[in-house]
Amino acid sequence: MSCSKVVDNAIHIDKFLNVRNQTTEICARLETEDQVIQPIAFVSPPKWHMGHTTWFFEEMILVPFLTQYTRFNQQYKPLFNSYYKSAGEHWLQQNRGQLSRPTVSEILRYRAHVDCALVKLLKNNNIDLAVYSLLEIGLHHEQQHQELLLMDIKYILGSNPIFPVYSDTQLIKAESVDDKWLSFTKGIYQVGCSEDQFSYDNEKPRHSTYIHPFKICENTVTNGEFLEFIKSKGYSSPKYWLSMGWDWVNEHNIGQPLYWRMVDNVWYEFTLHGLQKLDINAPVTHVSYFEADAYANWKKARLPTEQEFETYLTFTLKDTDVEQQNDISGDNVFQPYSADAKTGQVWCWTKSHYSSYPGYQPYQGVLAEYNGKFMCNQFVLKSGCIATPKGHYRHTYRNFYAPQQRWMFSGIRLVKDI
Repeated sequence: MSCSKVVDNAIHIDKFLNVRNQTTEICARLETEDQVIQPIAFVSPPKWHMGHTTWFFEEMILVPFLTQYTRFNQQYKPLFNSYYKSAGEHWLQQNRGQLSRPTVSEILRYRAHVDCALVKLLKNNNIDLAVYSLLEIGLHHEQQHQELLLMDIKYILGSNPIFPVYSDTQLIKAESVDDKWLSFTKGIYQVGCSEDQFSYDNEKPRHSTYIHPFKICENTVTNGEFLEFIKSKGYSSPKYWLSMGWDWVNEHNIGQPLYWRMVDNVWYEFTLHGLQKLDINAPVTHVSYFEADAYANWKKARLPTEQEFETYLTFTLKDTDVEQQNDISGDNVFQPYSADAKTGQVWCWTKSHYSSYPGYQPYQGVLAEYNGKFMCNQFVLKSGCIATPKGHYRHTYRNFYAPQQRWMFSGIRLVKDI
């Protein structure tokens, strides 16, 4: 059977195949050796991402809904299960790099097997309606992993002292702009996603929240601005840091953002384009919550709450403004936008702990573990980044990470009370 032949449900089939192809295109830039290593526990080998996103469609859709479906390999079930306890045993994340098999070529055949089977299912006129909902979740899940792939690829290549280049396109310098601040009055605002568009369960229900008056900087903090924090001995001044943050800085000898390097007294930054001289006008990227909070204290400001951030995004931008910026297809990816871009450059930390909204209802079945189980010891980030796939972002999107993590494309936006 040919996967490219579209009979019924053409829109669903095209969207499915396009998203699946984007994942393999991201990995196609890599050498086989790049795809199999795991330099640190929280980074997964790229080949694992290709296998896990395939496992998701197999376990959530094909096994329960396609009659007489034959698994590509029964042994893959625990290998590519990430953390779904109700789906059975799973291989530990920190051990994913120990597996030389299945090979990259075997995983690509696995992807083709599942893609063909799912296309076959979608051509069925009597398809269960639940499949469409699961398909949409699966596609957004794969787009999440496309961003994770780029995060992990950058860490893998950045751990190599010869600093390999992932994208050989020229990196465009960001423009210098003046800070602009936008004020909001106190009042009751609506946050969360409505039912008329796709969203994850953690974005719902839409609800009212009271917000005190505040003003928010429309520009993200730049490398040059963060460099001033470093020059002023910000990393060695405990008064700016949370207690846990101060312990983290000293335990791990942190003194600059993740990918910054000093070479012959000149600051460089490792990028997906290789090692580049630090662009002082580009958004500072790959900073932890601890660093973002310390910088905000140094500036006599603070980080926004997620409610403030979402209100700002909703009142000033359309979702399509960001979708036009974020597109992982083609060679224009990984370009930093000018410092006055309101969103779409870096995920910005908020001071809000990741927890459920009032009236939160998790997904049913195995997918109940998708978001709710992580609502502990993490902070929310908003606004998308240059690695966020086109069509995946929403202003209600709630990204979340632990306060010490910084391998994601994370940055800083400041707020002041008024």
